[in-house]
Amino acid sequence: MYGIPNCDTIKKARKWLESNDLNYEFHDYKKSGVPEQNLKQWIKQHGWQTLLNKRGTTWRKLDNDIKNNIDEASSIQVMLANPSAIKRPVLENGKKLFIGFKEDEYKTLL
Repeated sequence: MYGIPNCDTIKKARKWLESNDLNYEFHDYKKSGVPEQNLKQWIKQHGWQTLLNKRGTTWRKLDNDIKNNIDEASSIQVMLANPSAIKRPVLENGKKLFIGFKEDEYKTLL
């Protein structure tokens, strides 16, 4: 699981995983960054529009020129420089990639 520990959505996802006795490793991408290769793979699977969090304060604080001209290449640079701009959590289970927390989707892990 990739994310930021103090994020409410991360807390919900972690609580769900733990209450269902599912082990996971947590990667704090505020402290450790996000591996560029992973980011590109996630985008390949789900698209940069799905991965880029346009609801958060990180997005709102970006320069309007960046926001108005965002594309895949620039979104990668934004997310690498500002990991908080990545939707959370990102969960890989070896077979499937989950973006965000939806209990119904997580149930497919069981």
